[in-house]
Amino acid sequence: MGFYSNVLLPWLMDRSMADPALIPHRREILANVSGNVLEVGFGSGINLPYYPEAVTQLTTVDINPGLNAIAQRRIAASPLTVNNQVLNGESLPMATASFDYVVSTYTLCSIAQVHEALSEIARVLKPGGQFVFLEHGLSDRPNIQRWQHRLTPLNKLLADGCHQNRNIQQLIEAHFEQVTLERFADESMRFMGQIYYKGTATKTPVAPD
Repeated sequence: MGFYSNVLLPWLMDRSMADPALIPHRREILANVSGNVLEVGFGSGINLPYYPEAVTQLTTVDINPGLNAIAQRRIAASPLTVNNQVLNGESLPMATASFDYVVSTYTLCSIAQVHEALSEIARVLKPGGQFVFLEHGLSDRPNIQRWQHRLTPLNKLLADGCHQNRNIQQLIEAHFEQVTLERFADESMRFMGQIYYKGTATKTPVAPD
């Protein structure tokens, strides 16, 4: 499993996540990101070209060293200064209320303790800061949901812990009061009933005295 997990799987994930059909969605969620930004689940760095110039500092975290090795090429080619760290999103070492934005793309499916990770995302955001996300998860069709539940144990083994059956909307709404979210289908994956979740969650601003 070492070669598969550290070499082959990262290569396969990089190829699949670089699908040109996903580029417009990446551009859309990153268009208004600015200031001090944290990306959780940086992977192979595919989002890097789509960060706007308004980003002044980018910190990235990912637990997979194989993906991180691939990411180094994109980091070297990026005009952004990237503070890249190999660690998971469940226990972040960053200070509370230190980021203007947190970004997550195709990550919440794979984090083992996803509620802990979302709690950490909310913690490190500044009041009024935004969590912007592009994720996949549970279908809205009951017959597809049944297959997602059945196949998730196998998918976790083959795809670095990826759960096909997570209800991303419910997970995010459990940690943020203000959520704007769009759900849409991937037409190329229609046979799997794949559903994507795209949007923003805002940390409640501090009330004035």
